[in-house]
Amino acid sequence: MSLLKPLAILSLLFSGAMFGFFFAWVCSTMWGLDAADPDIAIAAMQAMNASVRNWLFAPAFFGTPVLLVFAALAAARAGERRAAVCFALAGLLYVLGAMLPTMTVNVPLNEALALVAAPLDAAGAQQAWRNYSGPWQSWNIVRAAAAGVALAIAGWGLIGMGGDRRDRAQD
Repeated sequence: MSLLKPLAILSLLFSGAMFGFFFAWVCSTMWGLDAADPDIAIAAMQAMNASVRNWLFAPAFFGTPVLLVFAALAAARAGERRAAVCFALAGLLYVLGAMLPTMTVNVPLNEALALVAAPLDAAGAQQAWRNYSGPWQSWNIVRAAAAGVALAIAGWGLIGMGGDRRDRAQD
């Protein structure tokens, strides 16, 4: 029994979950926090950052590239060259565009924000939030875009499965 289809579907599901996670921060969460009082935004972000390290998020964040690589290997083994390339490319893009910025930019920003003790004076809170929110959001847009493109590429790989066999049959 081939594991290709289940791996392809799981990799698509996990890729979609991570795209949705990053996208929600882009289009609602950060805008809402930016509109809030900076002391409240800082406390809320500190709480969210503390809560995201959990048993549900970790498998999706770390498991997405693993599933994409396994799907690529299963596709290659099944002779699905295009699908294998798509899954491998999606995995690489996710690692470079979503995981790497998370670990090198967003998490260090989160750790620095965790050290900010509220309440601050109004100017201090405004400055602390501005220093955090702008760079964090810019890099989160990169993560969302990379995860979205990885999702699309993985979807293209899933849709294209069987195409290599069809092309050979036409030759």
